Amino acid sequence: MVDSSPNQELTYPDPHQDAFSRTILGFWIYLMTDAILFATLFATYGVLHTSTFGGPGPNDLFSIPLSFAETMLLLFSSFTSGLGMLASTKRNKGHALFWMGLSFLLGLSFVTLELTEFTGFVNEGHSWQTSAFLSSFFTLVGTHGLHVSFGLLWLAVMFIQIIKLGFTVDTFRRLVCFNMFWHFLDLIWIFIFTFVYLMGKI
Repeated sequence: MVDSSPNQELTYPDPHQDAFSRTILGFWIYLMTDAILFATLFATYGVLHTSTFGGPGPNDLFSIPLSFAETMLLLFSSFTSGLGMLASTKRNKGHALFWMGLSFLLGLSFVTLELTEFTGFVNEGHSWQTSAFLSSFFTLVGTHGLHVSFGLLWLAVMFIQIIKLGFTVDTFRRLVCFNMFWHFLDLIWIFIFTFVYLMGKI
C-alpha cells in the first residue's frame, strides 16, 4: 500500500546522474571493442614477427633504451592525468589545468619519440613495405600512436573547455571518459613494450 501522506518526501531520479551512468557504460563498451582491435593486431604480429623476408628482425632494429623512454613518458602522463582528475573532483581549476597540461606535454613527447623511431626505420630502408614483420609492427604500434594522438587532441579541447566553462556536469563527465581512455592506452603500451620490444630482443 502506497503511503500518500502529505509529509512523505518524494524523490526523483537525478537526470544528470542517469546520463553520467549511461555515458560511462557506453564508454566501457567502446574500450572493450578497442581491446578486441588491439588483440587482433597483437595476434597478427605474433604470427608474422618472424617473417622478415630475409631482412632485419626485431633484434636487429629495436632499441630498448628508446622504447623504455617512451614507456616512462606514457606512464608518467597517465599518473599526471590521474592527479588532474583528483584536482577536478576538488574543483581546483588551477591544479587540474596544470596536471592536464603536463600530461599533454608528456604525451606529445611520446608521440615525437615514436615518430622519430618510425622515421629512422624508413630512412634506413625498413618501411612497412619491406616485410610482413615490419607491416605488422607498423600497424600495431602505429595504431596505438594514432590513439595517443587523438587523445592529445581530446585533451587540448578539454583544456579549453575547462578554462571557459569550469567544472560543469558535462566537462567532468568528459574528463572521466578521457582518463579511462588514457589509462587504457597506457595499459596497451605496456603490452606492446613487453610483447614487441622486450621479447623481440630475446
